[in-house]
Amino acid sequence: MKKIYIILLALTSFCICDTAKAQQSVDSGTGRAQNVFVEIGGQGLLFTANYDTRFSNKRNGIGGRAGIGYISLDGDHVTTVPIGLNYLLGKGKSFFEIGLGATLVNAGSRNSDFFFTDSGGSNSASTVIGTMSFSYRLQPIDSGFALRAGLTPIFNADGFIPYYGGLSLGYTF
Repeated sequence: MKKIYIILLALTSFCICDTAKAQQSVDSGTGRAQNVFVEIGGQGLLFTANYDTRFSNKRNGIGGRAGIGYISLDGDHVTTVPIGLNYLLGKGKSFFEIGLGATLVNAGSRNSDFFFTDSGGSNSASTVIGTMSFSYRLQPIDSGFALRAGLTPIFNADGFIPYYGGLSLGYTF
């Protein structure tokens, strides 16, 4: 009977320690943060829906994002697909984001030079735009509303726009 009490005490102690350790992980925000968000401007260039995650089981460090955007107006349309890597610096719920990526831009138009001046008479054209991110990110520790705002310079072979910006609103889980 004494052995059963010792085994039960050991199991109970193990469960309490494991629960305390798991609670400490959640409280200190060490779990991997994942975000879904919509972005105006930014690396998606126009208006995009995106997913962002960390590559390790931490809330900061290296991660990636991918998204898709589409806009159509009077027969002209643009599809954007931003992908990128980013690094979060910070603790708790406030982070500074540094990122680098590329955005595929596919445009179709009744007027072939509406979006691209060198489309060669075609009604559609594609290009890749390089993007960067220097943003503030407010990301809750557990889950909830997330916000990101900052500068997102864009570039390609034809030029560089250093003061392009973006704003995103989303949900962290």
